[in-house]
Amino acid sequence: MPVPELLILRHGETEWNRQGRWQGDLDSPLTPEGEAQARAMGDLLRDLGVTPATHAFHTSPIRRARCTAALVLAAQGADEAVLIEDARLREISVGDWTGRTRDEIRATSGLAEDASFLDYYAAAPGGESFAAIAHRVQAFLAGVTGPSVIVTHGITSRVIRALALGWSVDRIADLPGGQGVIHRIDKGRHDEITP
Repeated sequence: MPVPELLILRHGETEWNRQGRWQGDLDSPLTPEGEAQARAMGDLLRDLGVTPATHAFHTSPIRRARCTAALVLAAQGADEAVLIEDARLREISVGDWTGRTRDEIRATSGLAEDASFLDYYAAAPGGESFAAIAHRVQAFLAGVTGPSVIVTHGITSRVIRALALGWSVDRIADLPGGQGVIHRIDKGRHDEITP
């Protein structure tokens, strides 16, 4: 499915990111570093000529993404009233592991020592499946009609990018992650843009 240009941003660093806690669809506030990452991505978008006049601005309704989106827009001198909240952009639910640290999860998961990070997400008790997140992300992408900035979360970002590239969700580990980075999907190509 061809999609218009997508500029996909993960929220800035949060207190729970810093502590190594899994957030899923719960929340914790941005750190000062996370706020700086959001402003830097806003500056970068402005330098690229990306504004609410050229792109729609979509965001997950979860506070860490919404705050990041507001800071991105403020760096451009734009008001957050232009933001389009969409619950389909929320992060994957990690069920019973929400709020637990990576070390706690590793110690109790029963997964092999060499398990990938995706194996952990797939094993989260009461968590959302990759098929479920792919279904909601696909529905979101089907409604995108023009160039868009999307402020979302780590796993959701990977799923968006994989599907926009025409890949199966099984390939999301092949895509880079990170905070403070803009991922651009355009004409079937993936690029990373860093401040």
